Amino acid sequence: MFGNLLSLEFRRERLLKKAPPGPLRDFLSVPFPSPNSDCREVPFLALDLETTGLEANHGEIVSIGYVEMIGFRIDLGSATHRLVITEGAIPEQSAVIHQITDDAAAGGRSLEKVVSELLKVLAGKVLIAHHAPVEFSFLGAACETIWGGRFLVPMVDTEWIERRTLERRQQTYAARELRLSRLRDRYGLPRYRAHDALVDALAAAELFAAQVAERDTGGRLPLKEFLTRL
Repeated sequence: MFGNLLSLEFRRERLLKKAPPGPLRDFLSVPFPSPNSDCREVPFLALDLETTGLEANHGEIVSIGYVEMIGFRIDLGSATHRLVITEGAIPEQSAVIHQITDDAAAGGRSLEKVVSELLKVLAGKVLIAHHAPVEFSFLGAACETIWGGRFLVPMVDTEWIERRTLERRQQTYAARELRLSRLRDRYGLPRYRAHDALVDALAAAELFAAQVAERDTGGRLPLKEFLTRL
């Protein structure tokens, strides 16, 4: 998706010109952090989505959780969790995983309101997610459906960071070893309950901080070293 990371600003400005008035345009009007910025000075937003499927064209968002980070300081006061009203019934197999039923979702907010709120908080930040293609695809589909515009954001994918690290070390690994819970164990982080959007967002934020700390030798830590090339 990103190709040359330095072209992100150019692409943001191009999408801004095409975006209709509203929350998506407001989001795109805020410049992204420079890829050359030191990670310690960059504002982040760790995000997780619970959905009814793994593909945006066959699933819906049922909940969104996120928490802000300034550098690597997690702001727990910013922690937010929102349930989303779905258009269709929540499949039983999905409800078993994330424990969100049709009745619970019915008490949530519309997708437009939840994504509008998210974009306002996300403006000018870098998004953190574990297995980021899921979050990016669902948010992109939501922006297309609601406003008819394209979504773009610089992203850090904690799964991708770990995969790249292992490959550089020429270490073999199984896919299950890249799961969020397994990686948190590897870095000595506490175990959390999985499949809760806010808990998983916090878990991804802590994992990213641990991954960067392992590489911190006291010098600069350019953001571009961690941005995901989707």
